Amino acid sequence: MALPPIPPFALIGIAAVVLVLVVRASRRKSLSYLRGPKAPSWWLGNEHQLFYQPDTGYLDFQWMREYGATWRIRSYFGRDGIMTADPKALQHILHKSGYNYPKRVDMNTMTFLQFGPGILWSEGSVHQRHRKVMNPAFSAQQLRTFVPLFQRTAVKLIGKWKAQIAKDPVILVNQWLARGSLDIIGEAAFDYDFGALDDAKNPLANEYATIVQDVQMNPTKLAMLYRGIFEWFPQKVLEYTKYTPARAYRRAKNLNEMFEAIGRDLYKSNADEEKADRDGKRDVMSILIKANDAEDQRFRLTEKEVLAQMHHLTSAAQETASSTLSWMLYELSKHPEYQTRIREEIRAVRAIANERPDPTFTVEDLDSMKYLIAAIKETLRFHPVVYCLWRVAGKDDVIPLSEPVVGTDGKLLTEIPIYKGQTVITSFCGYNRLTSVWGDDADQWIPDRFFRIESEKQHRLGVYANLLTFSAGIRACIGWRFAVYQLQAVAAEILETFEFALPEPKPRIRRTPAVLMVPVVEGQEDLGFAMPLRVSLAK
Repeated sequence: MALPPIPPFALIGIAAVVLVLVVRASRRKSLSYLRGPKAPSWWLGNEHQLFYQPDTGYLDFQWMREYGATWRIRSYFGRDGIMTADPKALQHILHKSGYNYPKRVDMNTMTFLQFGPGILWSEGSVHQRHRKVMNPAFSAQQLRTFVPLFQRTAVKLIGKWKAQIAKDPVILVNQWLARGSLDIIGEAAFDYDFGALDDAKNPLANEYATIVQDVQMNPTKLAMLYRGIFEWFPQKVLEYTKYTPARAYRRAKNLNEMFEAIGRDLYKSNADEEKADRDGKRDVMSILIKANDAEDQRFRLTEKEVLAQMHHLTSAAQETASSTLSWMLYELSKHPEYQTRIREEIRAVRAIANERPDPTFTVEDLDSMKYLIAAIKETLRFHPVVYCLWRVAGKDDVIPLSEPVVGTDGKLLTEIPIYKGQTVITSFCGYNRLTSVWGDDADQWIPDRFFRIESEKQHRLGVYANLLTFSAGIRACIGWRFAVYQLQAVAAEILETFEFALPEPKPRIRRTPAVLMVPVVEGQEDLGFAMPLRVSLAK
C-alpha cells in the first residue's frame, strides 16, 4: 500500500521543534581545539561549498595544505565534525570500526529513494546479510567469465566510433562509454538488453543518462537545508520524502519505479525457472537467486531487496567504469608518449595471441599489460569517481592519526576524540594525493609511480592497489573486480584501434563534484557531463 504524501513543510515544522535540542547538544560536543576552515553559513556549515568547488578536491587539497591531513569542518546548524585523509584514521573508520560509522542519513536517504533497499544503503546486520548472499556472484572466478562480454561491447563501440569520426573526429567519449557500460551491466547483471549503443528507445536508458545531473548536481541551499533535517526522523517517516514535489525527488522516484517494473518481470521469470535451467546462466541475478535459495529462510533477501541490488549495481557499475575510462583517455591525450607505450604493449601481446586459434585476449593477456594497468591505477588514484563519503559517528570514539596535526593551542594532536552523531567526512581524493603515501609528485598523473611504490611501508587500506577509489573495509565496493576487468578489457580494445588527442582549441575540463566526480566543459555546461576528445585511427 502506497504511503500518502506528507507536505515537506510539515516535516520542516516538526524539525524546527527538534532543532533547539540539537543546537543545545552540539554546544556540548565542540571540536574547537581542532583547526579548520571558517564556515560560510551557520545553517549549512561547509556543506554547500563542498558541492560548489571549482574543481573536485580543490578544497580538500587546500585544507590539507593549511591544516594537515585532518581538520574540523562545520555541518548543518553549526555542528562540528571532522574531515580526514589520514591513512590511520581511515583505516580505523573503514576497517576496524566500519559499522560504528554508518552513512549519514541525508546521503543514505537519497540512495534509498533512488535505488531502493540495496547493499549501498543497508547498514549493520542488514548489510552483512546482503553481502553474504551476494558474495558468490562477485567471486574472481565468476567475474572472469564476463571478459568476453566486455570485449564484444568494446568491438561494437569501435564500430560506432569509426562511423562517427568519418563525419566529425571530435567525440564526447564519456557519453558513448556510459552507453557501452549500461549495455554491459544490463547483460551481466540480469540478462537485459538496454540497447544503448544501438540507439534503442529504451526509457530506462534515457533516465540513467541524466539522473546524476538532475538529482545530485548543484543542489540549492534550500534543498540542502531540507536534507539536513532528515537525520531527526525514523526511516519509515523518511520514506514519505519521495513525494517531495522538487524535480530531484520526482526523478529519483520515477527511476526507482521504472526499474522495479522491468526488474520484477525478470526476477519472476528467473525465480520460476527450474534449478537445472538456472545453473547454466551466469548473470548476477541468476547466481544471486540461486545463492538466496540456499540460505536459511531468516537470512534470505526479499524480492524487493534483490531488485534493489540490481539497481544499485547498474548505477554504480555504469558510472565508475565509464568515467574512469574517460579520465584515462583524457590523461593519455595529454601524455601521448605514454599512450604510444601502451599501444605498443597491447600490439605486442596481440601478436602473441594471433598465433593461437582464438586471438581474443585472455584474462592472463590483459594482466600482462603492465603499462595499461599502471595507467588504470593512476587514473583511479588521480580522478577517483567516488571522491569522499559522508559518515556519522555511531558512538563516542577516539580516531588515531598517523599524521599528527597542530591544534588551535599549538599542541600536536595524535588522536581525535569524536562524539556520537558528529559528521565524519572521509576524503578519498585527499588520501589519493597524500605525498607521504604516493610521493612528492602526487599532484601529477604519472603511471610509472606504481613500479616504484613500496607497498609494505603503507597502511593497508584499499581493495585495489591500496587506493580508496573503491572504498575499503567491510563496506568496500563489492563489484570492484568487475570494474577492473571491464577497464582492462575495454581499454585494450579501443587503445589498440584509436589514437586520442585534445581538440583545438583545448577545452577546460572541470571535475564537477556531484556526489560522484564527473567531467564538465567549462563554458559549455549545457552539454551536461562531457569529455570531448579528438579520435583517429591509430597508425
